Amino acid sequence: MKAIIVTDQAAGFPGMKLVERPQPQPAINDVVVEVHASGFVPTELEWPSTWIDRREQNRTPTIPGHEFAGIVTALGYGTAGLSVGQRVFGLADWYRDGTLAEYIAIEARNLSPLPGDVDFKVGASLPISGLTAWQGLFQHGRLQAGQSVLAHGAAGAVGSMVVQLAREAGAYVIGTGRAADRQKALDFGANEFVDLEHDGLKDVGGVDLAFDVIGGDIQKQSAALVRAGGTLVSVVGPAEARPIDGLAIDFVVEADRGQLSEIVQRVRDGRLRTNIGKVSSLDNVVATFNSAQRRQGKPIIQIRS
Repeated sequence: MKAIIVTDQAAGFPGMKLVERPQPQPAINDVVVEVHASGFVPTELEWPSTWIDRREQNRTPTIPGHEFAGIVTALGYGTAGLSVGQRVFGLADWYRDGTLAEYIAIEARNLSPLPGDVDFKVGASLPISGLTAWQGLFQHGRLQAGQSVLAHGAAGAVGSMVVQLAREAGAYVIGTGRAADRQKALDFGANEFVDLEHDGLKDVGGVDLAFDVIGGDIQKQSAALVRAGGTLVSVVGPAEARPIDGLAIDFVVEADRGQLSEIVQRVRDGRLRTNIGKVSSLDNVVATFNSAQRRQGKPIIQIRS
């Protein structure tokens, strides 16, 4: 099968290669999925889990990518709830070969059925962005109707999901980003927008929940805005540490079939819009990722038409 691999962390995107790899076989509790579309998070190449296994041993060459949509082609022993030929989407394990390939072996529990009226590219855009927003807002942030939310990167793949889900839950949302992102953030439902390049956060006032996808000084400034009893949630990559003296709830997104079902149902009935950026073919991935053009929205790789 065709797959993208990486072997050298220092090489970055120029180190990506399109190669032929053996088609995976299903282990116990695994299924094999024919990948039709894959999402990609550019910071994956900075995550330790891309390069080492859980025992901290080198696991290259690695196939990156962790979110996808496709069709089940084989079932391993012990799998339940899925069938060959079924449309699915989901989130692959951080420490296993990923989704920038024609096939992937994945634990069945990490998948959710993809309704027939949802395009594969849309399905592939949802797992990381949707689950990150859902878990940050509702599991870790315990968001309630009437609260205020500071949503950083409100025009980005995760931030736009945060804005929409928070608004649906009855929150008042203050989005942030670059000046050029103002209208897009407002279109996704932000009540206000703060240009971090020129306005800063000094005039925002208190919020009940701050959702951080940036870290550093922005995270510290956000922590200062959270009211007593409120929450600062911060997204980190697998095995990645972002210390801030205990001010934030740091979390790594996890696969959850029930939450994926909730998210895709909202897409189907129009309550949630995806934020898809550039769509590339597997053959053009290396050139696309090495482009200097600023990425907007979720990069999607269409493996099969």
